[in-house]
Amino acid sequence: MQTVAEASVTVDGEVVGAIESGLLVLVGVARTDTPEQAALLARKVYELRILDDERSASDIGAPLLVVSQFTLYADTRKGRRPSWLAAAPADQAEPLVDAVVAALRERGATVETGRFRTHMLVSSVNVGPQTILLEV
Repeated sequence: MQTVAEASVTVDGEVVGAIESGLLVLVGVARTDTPEQAALLARKVYELRILDDERSASDIGAPLLVVSQFTLYADTRKGRRPSWLAAAPADQAEPLVDAVVAALRERGATVETGRFRTHMLVSSVNVGPQTILLEV
């Protein structure tokens, strides 16, 4: 999760999601993740007080750009080629990323997204930088 002045996702030359003054949320799904963890993650993302004056996105209505990012589960301990064994396969990960987005929207968040299973160009102007790794 990164505080941003602006962020966007482009797929095949088309901007598919964009925000200003909010949070860029890169969501990685592990093989062991559950829908309950997706809901918990959404709550934490929306209510974590990391914005100016210790406010949260829920406090000020800051928008979120949620992007699926399986590479967060890269294991680089051995050799020069990362292992992706901990990352959930796409058919398991996509519904959980969708569950995070749905849970955020249920809480009243304004959410833009990337596009699952596509080559995305993610652009951001980071604020701070303030980057938080959330694990649930």
